[in-house]
Amino acid sequence: MHSGQSRWGDFTYLIGHYGLEYCSAYGIALRIGVIAFVGGLALALLLTVLRISPIPPLRTAVSFYVEVFRNVPVLCLLIFVVFALPEVGIVLDYEPSVIVTLVLVSSSFACDNLRTGINTIDPGQIEAARSVGLTFWDIVGSIVLPQALRSVVQPMITLFISVIISSSVGALVPLAHRELTGLVNQINSNEALGIPTFVVAVAFYVVTGLIIAAVGRFVEKRAVLWR
Repeated sequence: MHSGQSRWGDFTYLIGHYGLEYCSAYGIALRIGVIAFVGGLALALLLTVLRISPIPPLRTAVSFYVEVFRNVPVLCLLIFVVFALPEVGIVLDYEPSVIVTLVLVSSSFACDNLRTGINTIDPGQIEAARSVGLTFWDIVGSIVLPQALRSVVQPMITLFISVIISSSVGALVPLAHRELTGLVNQINSNEALGIPTFVVAVAFYVVTGLIIAAVGRFVEKRAVLWR
């Protein structure tokens, strides 16, 4: 059983010997999360447009997509991307595989968030736009999506934090430069320092989540003023 003093000694040792590696691993986790979220949001915007299009097969296909990827565990999907896709000739490096997995999952949740935002729009605005001759694309681009995005700032921020945290699935297979969870596994394999290694990694995630949440609250307040 480690004493409190030895625990603090473990933290000091970790920061002294692995501080730079923690920062590098955090950079990997942040990069994966940001790219995946931006890609997922972009895909979600496209899916949302198709979901409200006047073409029933497109709406059905998007609804099926959302239901599938919203209910598949991230780890299971990653295993499929990494190990099953090569069987059909699609081979990705591991980090892009993690990003693709998170894009698929985050886009389904973001698409659902946007649908909720669209439901808050007064139908009278749509009818008024149609009455003055605006096309479907004009209505979507100038009325629907801008208002929907402003209505779902907080759910999107929550999703962003979730995607950053979910980058930890990268620990499934070692990366060339491990993200945080992978680094923790490596350190514990080499030195068995136990809980302190996880505490340091968790601190990175917690601080990141608090910063993103604070920025989200600011953006949400500004979005209220823009409505």
